[in-house]
Amino acid sequence: MSNKQNAGTICVQGGWKPGNGEARVLPIYQSTTFKYSSSEQMARLFDLEENGYFYTRLANPTNDAVASKIAELEGGVAAILTSSGQAANFYAVFNLCESGDHFVCSSAIYGGTFNLFAVTMKKMGIECTFVSPDASEEELSAAFRPNTKLLFGETISNPSNDILDIEKFARVAHSHGVPLVVDNTFPTPINCRPFEWGADIVTHSTTKYMDGHATSVGGAIVDSGNFDWEAHAEKFPGLTTPDESYHGLTYTKAFGKGAFITKATAQLMRDLGSIPSPHNSFLLNIGLETLHLRVARHCENALKVAQWLEKNPKVGWVNYAGLESSKYHELAKKQMPNGTCGVISFGLKGSREEAIEFMDRLKFISIVTHVADARTCVLHPASHTHRQLTDEQLREAGVAPDLVRLSVGIEDVDDIINDLQQALGE
Repeated sequence: MSNKQNAGTICVQGGWKPGNGEARVLPIYQSTTFKYSSSEQMARLFDLEENGYFYTRLANPTNDAVASKIAELEGGVAAILTSSGQAANFYAVFNLCESGDHFVCSSAIYGGTFNLFAVTMKKMGIECTFVSPDASEEELSAAFRPNTKLLFGETISNPSNDILDIEKFARVAHSHGVPLVVDNTFPTPINCRPFEWGADIVTHSTTKYMDGHATSVGGAIVDSGNFDWEAHAEKFPGLTTPDESYHGLTYTKAFGKGAFITKATAQLMRDLGSIPSPHNSFLLNIGLETLHLRVARHCENALKVAQWLEKNPKVGWVNYAGLESSKYHELAKKQMPNGTCGVISFGLKGSREEAIEFMDRLKFISIVTHVADARTCVLHPASHTHRQLTDEQLREAGVAPDLVRLSVGIEDVDDIINDLQQALGE
């Protein structure tokens, strides 16, 4: 009999293991500091020679319990929470790259991540080459350089809804001796576990389905523990050579499979401080307890809405991998057999202005700068989230000017369709 629990049980029970007389519900350790009886013990904590809590910027019991639950859901060895999904993606890349380094990234990613990689990190001396998620292995390989440190993609891209061929990307990354880092925000580990397809590190914007109620911004990084940093030691000196800021400690030697997350905590969180508040982590945990239930409902509703949109004469195109017409349908069935997510991208026949007028006529479906929570919402990325990108960058990111991103919630699906129907003037 296996001791390994299924995802639904981990959602409810994972992370927090109370002892006798302890709170059954994960407590909020709303404290910046933690007391110790001896100076020597505090010194051991600061030298990373002993586990424990001494300052919430580095670690906090509430945050760690939730990180542990997410690591268990993904099948990873360790995880860290961050104050946003943007911080998670930045830390995941910056933990491996420094000025003068390069990485390769799927072009079909969230506009904020695209800008982080293409503009902000470039100012830090870290270059990124973008490639189509549909590129061949040869085309992907051609983007690599001697100083390339990782390959990055989104399992389901926001907002274009492209499905990443994780196995293909993993093969290319590993053939060049670098890890594959994937953002698994949209499917969540309920519908996709990227480590099982060869990914090495997973990131999340926990703000989305994991929180599920639009209460708390947050992020997470999970390490599979599978990538052998020592085998490619010359590429990753930050992990495999002594860190002078920690008395010459070498992360791979001191922490083994925990090296990546320990370095992200001890170096990046120490110096940059993008820690979530314990209260936000508490709210995230409440969301995680129903993740397995909500994701199933999101997918069920979204498929019905996508099928309705596809048949509507006023709709020009629909991109949802659950539809048999999707070019990603077979890949999605393989990697995400229980469904993809609740987000649909589609375009109306007509102008950009007509798309905006359609959204303005919606009654309970809200126009918000958010996606993937319990409430159905809609956005026109070219006018809103991606408006800082040029038309060329929009096309490169797979965002058509007429693209409408519809995040289907967990309301009654008939009411969702009725609202869409009246907004289309039917």
